[in-house]
Amino acid sequence: MTHAVLDRVAAVHERPGPTVMGVVNVTPDSFSDGGRWVETDAAVTHGLDLVAEGAAIVDVGGESTRPGAERPSEQEELRRVVPVVEALAAQGVIVSVDTMRASVAEAALAAGGAIINDVSGGLADPQMPALVAASGAPFVVMHWRGHSHDMQTRAHYDDVVAEVCAEMGARVEVLLAAGTSPEQLVLDPGIGFAKTAEHNWQLLAGLEQVVALGYPVLLGTSRKGFLGSVGRLPGQERPLDARAVVTAATSARAARAGVWCVRVHDVTATVDAIDVAAALGDLPGTAS
Repeated sequence: MTHAVLDRVAAVHERPGPTVMGVVNVTPDSFSDGGRWVETDAAVTHGLDLVAEGAAIVDVGGESTRPGAERPSEQEELRRVVPVVEALAAQGVIVSVDTMRASVAEAALAAGGAIINDVSGGLADPQMPALVAASGAPFVVMHWRGHSHDMQTRAHYDDVVAEVCAEMGARVEVLLAAGTSPEQLVLDPGIGFAKTAEHNWQLLAGLEQVVALGYPVLLGTSRKGFLGSVGRLPGQERPLDARAVVTAATSARAARAGVWCVRVHDVTATVDAIDVAAALGDLPGTAS
């Protein structure tokens, strides 16, 4: 990829393996840390802390996408997101905005944001493809089958890896037809979105097929439910704040597959896991 923003990310990254994207949820109802960073000052401080820990990108989102979540109004999402994006960008942070609304993406870019991270891949807002094309900003195309309130009813696949790849490919064609440059696009297989735990593990096992589509790939597994239950007896789960290690293990898996970026809440653990993968020669193009 030769996109200027992604080149800037690479220059800031300066590490082997995937870029690390740190998560700042400015929501009262996020599944992982709802309410902790909802105030602007707290969110900005947290974003700067993530950068200090090794994040090259900070992803700011004002809408929870946990299963069953209801959407905030457009004005409320703007109120939550824009001041945080503006403050972080003013301090030189590369900021992505996690939104499904073209109006929020446009406002975030105007405030200094650099990347649009749309969990719907442009499906939720018909204005998004035109905005992406006009803005020239990198755009994360996530695999998506519907909003949080009913997405798990759509978790039906014969071959989840092949179907996710095909459906993302279809979105890419729509975006290209709308005038988006191929260099703008990043793919995300949508772990946990209209997927069962089994589907998530199959996608992780098949990450090389996603990477083989030829676009940078972003992976978001951090603290998700399938990581809470793995290896546990039925009814037992790791608490949300005790999932840094299992998340880091998936980041190491992503590193081996050649994924471009991992989106995580616990930056330090993932940086450590990628460093170990690099030292072992587990990254593409290296040997132990």
